[in-house]
Amino acid sequence: MRLTDLPLRQPAYVDLIDWAALTPSEGQRLREYGLCEGASVEALHHGGFLGKGPIACKVGRMTIAMRRNHAAAITVRTGPETPGSEYGA
Repeated sequence: MRLTDLPLRQPAYVDLIDWAALTPSEGQRLREYGLCEGASVEALHHGGFLGKGPIACKVGRMTIAMRRNHAAAITVRTGPETPGSEYGA
């Protein structure tokens, strides 16, 4: 699911980031905030009118605000940190 669709306060992990949907400077900024495949994320708050504005997210131990179009480029998954970790792989 997209980060924009993640329920509030639901812990998740970044599964995939569509870097092509972001400009190089936007991608660099997200990397500096620690967003990469496997990073832990949690949607904390949807801002703006009717919650259609920026999204406050917890990335690791840091809280950041990101534009909705940036969050839409991030695919997340709930569950184990790495695929197959529930089997001891």
